[in-house]
Amino acid sequence: MPGRVDYDVTIVGAGNVGAAIARELARFELRIALVEAGPDIGAGTSKANTAILHTAYDAEPGTLEARLVSRGYRLLTAYADEVGIPLERTGALLVAWDEAQLARFPAIRERAAANGYHSAQPIGVSELYDGEPHLGPGALGALEIPDEYIVCPFTPALAFATQAVLAGVDIRRDERVVGLTRQEGAWQVDTSRGSPTSGWVVNAAGLYADEVNRLAGHDEFTVTPRRGELIVFDKLSRPLVRHVILPVPTETTKGVLVAPTVFGNVVLGPTAIDIERKDDTSSTAEGASYLLAQVRRLLPALLSQEVTAVYVGLRAATENADYQLWTNIDERYVCAGGIRSTGLTSAMAIAEHVRDELSGAGLSLRERPEGLMALRMPPIGEAQLRPFADSGRIAADPEYGQIVCFCERVTRGEIRDAVRSPLPPADLDGLRRRTRALMGRCQGFFCGASVAAMLAEHTGSRVEELWELEDD
Repeated sequence: MPGRVDYDVTIVGAGNVGAAIARELARFELRIALVEAGPDIGAGTSKANTAILHTAYDAEPGTLEARLVSRGYRLLTAYADEVGIPLERTGALLVAWDEAQLARFPAIRERAAANGYHSAQPIGVSELYDGEPHLGPGALGALEIPDEYIVCPFTPALAFATQAVLAGVDIRRDERVVGLTRQEGAWQVDTSRGSPTSGWVVNAAGLYADEVNRLAGHDEFTVTPRRGELIVFDKLSRPLVRHVILPVPTETTKGVLVAPTVFGNVVLGPTAIDIERKDDTSSTAEGASYLLAQVRRLLPALLSQEVTAVYVGLRAATENADYQLWTNIDERYVCAGGIRSTGLTSAMAIAEHVRDELSGAGLSLRERPEGLMALRMPPIGEAQLRPFADSGRIAADPEYGQIVCFCERVTRGEIRDAVRSPLPPADLDGLRRRTRALMGRCQGFFCGASVAAMLAEHTGSRVEELWELEDD
């Protein structure tokens, strides 16, 4: 057994998976560190996804991913209701545009059933266009997946981490792990800010999971960043689409989707291009052209709508089809790598899996008598009662009636709450993901100066510094 260490468990990476693991382990009397190289929770690959809550209908049967996405779906759906994560029960439609695609429906339903999902049903042309009247002409039918939902891409990780920090987890942001050394039965975790010791190390480093894995002395996989470009359309486009519109998947790709968002927009994408650099989130003319060409068939009316933003997410693709999720008991090391776009859905199930692995390896898990503190996240979803429209809240606190960001109708009270929260934002991007400020049609052109000034007032930063970080 190791001697006295600084932490019982150190989790590397504070995206959806790392934050969910920290929350799950925070139920127990453990000393836990959550170490994040970036400035904030969920600021890496977790923040730029298509925000779909997956049922696992199309996962490869028998894989860890299939089992954990199915379990994670149930966990996150219940957790969203519990803590107020924006979620809308839209359902999804796999649209067939030719006979070959239509012929794939039975096989897709068989796969879904193998994964425990039995609600996928084919619908005819008339019912399809009744449900989606703006769909492009020529569709031959669809497979309805009624339990695929849209969810906020930002709030889950923030909720996980907030409950973790309230339970005593040491969240170390802006701190990169640069070395891992085994010594006397423990780990020395060398970071850009120190060298704490830890009984266990859990690698949930997303795009950098392969590099952390090598620091731990392993070389089982390589992460190749897969660029996914997406286009976000103006809120006036929202009436054009009611469901998540999916293409029939092929052997090589799931294709491009059109979906509403919980913020009232419509999103188109993603592309899927493997690139070299893990920090290259630049959008491309080729990507935008490809997406717009796809939407001409899917939802041609969308082409007349204004674009609010273009963004890029990098998925942690590996040479392996399944999650790289395993435990080395002798080394007291857990790897949770190769978690791709389904990680938002599966994060809570991955956390349960890691908990059980640690328990099975002999880590003492004695529950805290007080449990996790109850939590209610800010209502930033369009279907929720937002502060600007809540007369009771405004009467109790007039700052909820003072709109600062007019595109997204974000109030002074919401920004104040964010900067005073247990996990306050360190930059404008963090504030955006907590409140929706700067996310709208003007992209901060109108409100940016006042929003930055409010954040600077609370963080002690200069306004110029905040905009420099935003440009980076």
